[in-house]
Amino acid sequence: MLRWVNYLVFGFMLSVLTVQPVWAQTEQPAETLPEQQAKGLSQEQQAQAQQTVSQLNEPMYRPLIERYILDELQAVRKDQQALRAEYVEKIAHAQLDTADRALGYTTDTMNNLFILITATVSILVLVGWNSLRDVKNKVEDIVNTRVKAITEEYESRLAGLESQLRERSEEILNNQKKITITNEIHSLWMRANLESDFGTKVEIYDEILTRKPEDVEAIAYKADALLELGDIQQAIVLCNQALEIDSDYGYAYWQRACAYAMTHKHSDALADIRMALEYSPNLRNELLHESAFASLHDNASFNDIVNG
Repeated sequence: MLRWVNYLVFGFMLSVLTVQPVWAQTEQPAETLPEQQAKGLSQEQQAQAQQTVSQLNEPMYRPLIERYILDELQAVRKDQQALRAEYVEKIAHAQLDTADRALGYTTDTMNNLFILITATVSILVLVGWNSLRDVKNKVEDIVNTRVKAITEEYESRLAGLESQLRERSEEILNNQKKITITNEIHSLWMRANLESDFGTKVEIYDEILTRKPEDVEAIAYKADALLELGDIQQAIVLCNQALEIDSDYGYAYWQRACAYAMTHKHSDALADIRMALEYSPNLRNELLHESAFASLHDNASFNDIVNG
């Protein structure tokens, strides 16, 4: 729930920062040429100033977005550390409670045994055993046998509890690692969506694949970036790799069709387009907008697919 609230606040900040330049343009009228000349600027300097202002097209809120993402990552890291400390404390308390319970059981058992021994000795003396030595030997044998059995039983129970605690601890640590990797992958996807340079996108997708090597989506999007960079053969290799992992992933067929179309392998491209539309029908709207399919616009089979 807290994460969704953070996303809403982030969207509000983004909308405010996006609209702010428009307010600034409407509320602050530009100075006229006589006013600028009154400030002592020459016409050449005024032209350079106007050209500099006209080139300011990129939004100024991108550093704020990056700072917000870094703050979110720091908050997630702190939450993970607090969660780990909490689980370690719980495990320590569980171990202490188990040890105390075992010691209590042992003490109660020994007390009961001593009471039993005392009663047994009294009975044996009353019924007239031959000597106290025989009584002592019998009692020692009974006590040793009983104590050994109880000790072995509690040792087996403690061993079982220790193995269960160890398994739970390993499970908690594995879940924490998975959460950490998931958060890192999520932040890398956000960086990739904000990045406009395709070479940098390829590097980000490589970082995602180092954390999750079988992420077919990252492989397919890396192939898309390589197509934009002109590395068609490597893009085909990546598409084949993605389809080996998940043969039902339509976007991998789509990217391979783009690569085949760019190399004028029209029959292969058409076959992959049909497979892509079979698994991802929503891609049909992109057929005429995909620049890689420009060489197929005069192909009758391609037009049948578009009209179908």
